[in-house]
Amino acid sequence: MSPLLQPRVLIIDDEPLMRISISDALKAEGCQVKVAGTGPEGVDLIKKEPLDIVITDLRLPGFDGLHILQTCKEVSSRIGVVVITAHGSVETAVEAMKIGAYDYITKPFSMDELLLIVKRLVKMLELEDENRSLREELEGRFSFKGMLGKNDKMREVLEKIKLVAPTDSTILIVGESGTGKELVANAIHHNSARQDGAFIKVSCAALPEALLETELFGHEKGAFTGALRQRKGRFELAHQGTLFLDEIGEISPMVQVKLLRVLQERQFERVGGNTTIEVDVRLVCATQRDLKKEVQAGRFREDLFYRLSVVPVYLPPLRERKEDVLLLANHFLEKFAARMSKRPGALSEQSKQLLLHYSYPGNVRELENTVERAVTLATHGGVDIEPWDLCGFAACPYLGGPPQPTCGFCSEEAYLAGPKADLEGLAVAREQFERQYIVRVLERTQDNKTEAARLLGVSRKALWEKCKRYGISAD
Repeated sequence: MSPLLQPRVLIIDDEPLMRISISDALKAEGCQVKVAGTGPEGVDLIKKEPLDIVITDLRLPGFDGLHILQTCKEVSSRIGVVVITAHGSVETAVEAMKIGAYDYITKPFSMDELLLIVKRLVKMLELEDENRSLREELEGRFSFKGMLGKNDKMREVLEKIKLVAPTDSTILIVGESGTGKELVANAIHHNSARQDGAFIKVSCAALPEALLETELFGHEKGAFTGALRQRKGRFELAHQGTLFLDEIGEISPMVQVKLLRVLQERQFERVGGNTTIEVDVRLVCATQRDLKKEVQAGRFREDLFYRLSVVPVYLPPLRERKEDVLLLANHFLEKFAARMSKRPGALSEQSKQLLLHYSYPGNVRELENTVERAVTLATHGGVDIEPWDLCGFAACPYLGGPPQPTCGFCSEEAYLAGPKADLEGLAVAREQFERQYIVRVLERTQDNKTEAARLLGVSRKALWEKCKRYGISAD
């Protein structure tokens, strides 16, 4: 049937002829098949046998199909369940899909239709196995605490982080926006001897000078108008832990002087106070700026720069690590599919090419947001992610529309850089699929337009317009 060698299938149905017919058809396709005639028999086999797929009738002696589905989910989230139902039980079948069934089929059905569902399910299970293997490989060879990369530059970064994390050395992380500087800071803290201490984060660019000073060093009661009580600063709160200063290149000369003293002497006074406070803090800083150029321009103290950059860590932009693009995209695809309780699909070849041709001004963060959008817009799990899903525009160029100026993936440059030969064919193919899918949903809802629109994730008016466009009865 497919590269998943001899899929292990359990058939649960109280009709002997149905069990025999499905079993013979699946065995002819290379499946290993077991059968059960009652709910309890099926549950017993699910708990004892390693299974890939369970095909179950909704109405069974002993336990119903929903109980079978729940048992499968308790034993292994990997088991794919296909529900067989009669016309009068469609609502129950839809409920089964909501709680995790892969698909349902309505009696009477052709064996070819069931085999098609099983083949799609096997393909999806193969994809999940491939993703799982890839993730295990990545965790062993190309990752460190949530950071992924097989690019040579990125692997050097990961190795450096592993070396410096257990020390108390001050770290300066340099990289463009969206490259993962905060992720690196998190990894350093949680793999240090201070991991049980506080991990305090401050965005230096988000606060004006006066507020940043009190944020870092705290203030005494009455130090300024509105200072109604004493307040501890971030340095105090991070005592025996780690303080992460993001966008360190944005701090003013006055704050630079105070920060230098803390680094040199490990002590400071609160704003408006005279008491010297000693702290034990590991400092990790990050910046988008080239601090050497800032020093040359007189905007950043040279002595502070050398204090901060004891161990510099440079994060390359995503455009310089293209071999990581699909690796990261598949990681995010699995992550968001799990978060949204959807089965992860696969990136189509056109989507892969589009992702590889893009320059990513927003770096890894932009790629992550793009994949999240694609998973969110997918009407159901287990489907391929197409270029129009990544783009998010109904008038995507891959559907024959013009480039969208607000979307980088639709921009003229990215669009022209990608594959173009089959654009017209893709648009036609998508329309054909959409028409077939709408017809199928209408059949299963017995032409209930309101229910069909809900399942399709569109409004009743949008469904009516699509029916009119595709020549489907919209009465």
